[in-house]
Parts: sequence; C-alpha cells; structure tokens
Amino acid sequence: MIRVLRDLATGFKVLGEGFGLVFRSPRLLLIGAIPALITTVLLIGGLVGLVAGIDDIAAWITPFADDWSDGARTTIRVAAGVSVLGAFVAIGLLAFTAITLIVGGPFYEHIAETVEDEHLGGVPESQRVSWLRSAGVGLRDGLLLIGIAILCAIPLFLAGFIPVVGQTVVPVLAVCVNATLLGIEVTGIPFTRRGLPLKVRRRVLRQRRAITLGFAIPVYLLCLIPLAALVVMPAALAGGTVLAHRLLARPVS
Repeated sequence: MIRVLRDLATGFKVLGEGFGLVFRSPRLLLIGAIPALITTVLLIGGLVGLVAGIDDIAAWITPFADDWSDGARTTIRVAAGVSVLGAFVAIGLLAFTAITLIVGGPFYEHIAETVEDEHLGGVPESQRVSWLRSAGVGLRDGLLLIGIAILCAIPLFLAGFIPVVGQTVVPVLAVCVNATLLGIEVTGIPFTRRGLPLKVRRRVLRQRRAITLGFAIPVYLLCLIPLAALVVMPAALAGGTVLAHRLLARPVS
C-alpha cells in the first residue's frame, strides 16, 4: 500500500514537471495550445448539441419507462441522461486527445523532442518519423483506444443504474479506466521515436500502473474544465515524455 501511494505521488510529480517545463518555455506552451484550441471548439460544439437533445435521447434509450409513473420515469431518464453525458465526455476526451495529437503532430513532436533532447539527455538512435506516418500511427492507435473505451463504457453505463453504486463506485472506476487510456495516448510520441508499438507502450505503463494513474488522473480531471486543455495538453505531453523516458530507461523512483 505504501508503495502504491508513493507511486501515485511520483506520477503526480511527473505531471508537475511537465507543467514546469512548458511554463518555463512559453514557446512550448503556445505551440501545444494551438492544436488543442481547434479540437476544443469541436468538442464543446458536440457537447452543446448533445445537451440540447439529451431529453429525446434519454427517452429513446428507455422506451420501457413510457408507461411508468411520472416520478419513476423521470428518475430513470435522468439517470440515463447523466450516463450518456458521462460516456460522451469519457469517449470525447480520448477522441479529443487523439485528434489533437494527429492535428498537432509536428507541434507535439517538437515538444517531445525538446524535452528529451534538452532536458533528459536525448534518445540514442531515435527514429525520425514523418508527420504522415505519425498521423497514421496516431489515428490507428487512437481508434483502438477509443474502441476499448467504448467497450468499457457499456458495462459502466449499465452499472450507472444501480442505486448508490452507480453514483459512487462507477464514476471512480470510469475515471481510472479513461485516465489509463489517456495516459497511453499522451505517452505515444516517445515510444514512436524508439520504434516501439502500442502493445509495448501498454505493457510498460501497465507494469507501473500506479505511477501512470498518478500522472493521468489529474490530466483527465483537469481536461474536464472548459478550455483548461489549452494549458493541460502541452504540459501532459511534456510530462508524458518525462514519464515514458524514465520508464524505458530505468525504474521510476
């Protein structure tokens, strides 16, 4: 238990290092904010449209409640609406990260390379990846992770209808699952520079799960704040680079 808490704190510290790196270099912060701004506008637009039609969506997925009493029907449809919004936010954040990384590939590769080469001692025999190849790898990996998120969201969505558990345990599990997937996404560039595929990235991060969660959960929660991603994404990419570099080089202390 003590080691888990220590690892969680280490992951949080790594994110702090990411923030420190981009705040000490406003150029990196600006470079990372441009793609995030474009994707943020798209995500907010989708969320606004979903909220506008959430009553109809909740009624569509709960036709069995049409003949229930007003109180019971309202309760089940409010729960359904909340679950739909939660699923959209969870999947939307992963899609947001994937799209942002693809759109901003050259920007984020520059951030990762700057962090590793200037602050972490460089990467021996690193591979130079073209934007087209990087975008292709990012799109493939992003779609796979979004697919995993959808598969995880289905049982969590259904569990959301369970009294008490659906309002306490399920949200915590959802945050942990989606933060883990988000952590896999934002550490992608350092692994790609080394020619390492997604399965290796997942295995390395899984071996130090608590550190990954300590890093990724704050990133996930901060991204829930409107427009915060403009600052969080560059810091997350810098911190993710630090995390990947250390996990691949030696055990994180």
